[in-house]
Amino acid sequence: MLTLNKVHHIAILCSDYQKSKDFYTQILGLTIIREIYREERQSYKLDLALNGIYVIELFSFPDPPKRPSRPEATGLRHLAFEVINLDETIDFLNSKKIVSEPIRIDETTQKRFTFIADPDDLPIEFYER
Repeated sequence: MLTLNKVHHIAILCSDYQKSKDFYTQILGLTIIREIYREERQSYKLDLALNGIYVIELFSFPDPPKRPSRPEATGLRHLAFEVINLDETIDFLNSKKIVSEPIRIDETTQKRFTFIADPDDLPIEFYER
């Protein structure tokens, strides 16, 4: 049987590198591990950590095609982060002019959650602990 230890990282391709870099670091609060510009690919690669753990690899490439979000397409559906207080999270997002969807309740766990979109319309979920 295959033995997996953990999710190592999630790769995200963005259309506007600086805008996405600001979103993931200044809004979501991820920290930069390393940032590399790869001349041969005309691409940035930004490694980001959450609480000191490497979680996201942000890429930029010239003119990437837009990701279909609606109707939902096959593939990775969304990125989800656990939060302690959903109301405080939503208040913070509102202060940054980021609109969240109405709060929903998970039918299985009865936990509250909401969604926002990153600069490229990638759905991001905030799930209350």
